[in-house]
Amino acid sequence: MALFDENVTVTPAQPQSGRRMSRGMVAGIWALAIALAVLLVITFLPTSYVIQRPGPVYNTLGTAEAADGAQVPLISVDGADTFPTDGALDLLTVQVVGNRERTPSWVELATAWFDPSRAVLPIDAVFPEGQSTEKRNEESAAMMVDSQKEATAAALTELGYDVDAKLTVYAFTEGSASEGVLEEGDVILAANGTTVTDAGALREIVNDGDGAPVALTIRRADQEQTVSITPKEAEVEGETLWLIGITLTNDFDFPIDVTIQLNNVGGPSAGLMFALGIIDTLTAGQLNGGETIAGTGTIDADGVVGPIGGIRQKMWGAVDAGADWFLAPSDNCDEVVGHIPDGLRVFSVKTLEDSLDVLEAVREDGDIDALPTCSVG
Repeated sequence: MALFDENVTVTPAQPQSGRRMSRGMVAGIWALAIALAVLLVITFLPTSYVIQRPGPVYNTLGTAEAADGAQVPLISVDGADTFPTDGALDLLTVQVVGNRERTPSWVELATAWFDPSRAVLPIDAVFPEGQSTEKRNEESAAMMVDSQKEATAAALTELGYDVDAKLTVYAFTEGSASEGVLEEGDVILAANGTTVTDAGALREIVNDGDGAPVALTIRRADQEQTVSITPKEAEVEGETLWLIGITLTNDFDFPIDVTIQLNNVGGPSAGLMFALGIIDTLTAGQLNGGETIAGTGTIDADGVVGPIGGIRQKMWGAVDAGADWFLAPSDNCDEVVGHIPDGLRVFSVKTLEDSLDVLEAVREDGDIDALPTCSVG
């Protein structure tokens, strides 16, 4: 069999015009290459945003990890009878992805933008200009300590204990009218002759003076004395106020010892759930009926519940932890409406008493539908 014929000349076929790459195809390839290059560059460009996402969930009736790694009761009491608990009273946290030293990439931001459990925020909203991450953590830790004191005061007051409140100077604002007059650790007893035990009362007395000097009765090193401070006028969130330029904390003389151990968590937003956990620990029966109930909100010694940040992420955290019920500060309702995850029942609370009413209804199988919820308008 002949494989080749030496007498035959073979002429290679010419490329057909249909196989040539069109100008449109070439342009498309270049456009894709440029887009990929731009995307690669953008990925490594710094951004001016951070991401909020659900953080760890802690059962105030359970345990937490101590500094040495051991598991210890999150709430422990000495000096009073305690009772077995069941179910969970979960406090919720929010994690922030990014800081001024390292911001999320544009790809991370794009992914978070389409995730309902996450939020993209301007970095200034979380890390104010000029505030280092270390300073923010210090302030957050201080707020957590203050929150624990307020929660303990609210819980013990609800249970009928007498709580001796003391208003203490913690720090001074920049350009404070009080610098050189007050000292950190001073206990403020009265303003213009009126006894004050909380910052709101003091603020009201100062502003009622319309800039006139205010006489403060203080206790310093176990000695009482009276000092005079002339407030400075300032614009705060569009409102003109008279300020003496101090940051205050509430201290209390508690009749029993309540210890809250929760490491690496800061801020004031766990106050409500701390208070409920303390009450459940000090009362017979299960305050929550053995159910898993989550919630958030600041609280003061009078039991007033205040708003917090990141409530949408906290609702998702509650769902992930298996909660069916959620306590939300009424002042956060505008952020709650339209963003409640499936399977979660959210109740609006203004006070510790409101929260106890919700727990009673859940525990006693009461009229849940009659309880306040977040709604439009």
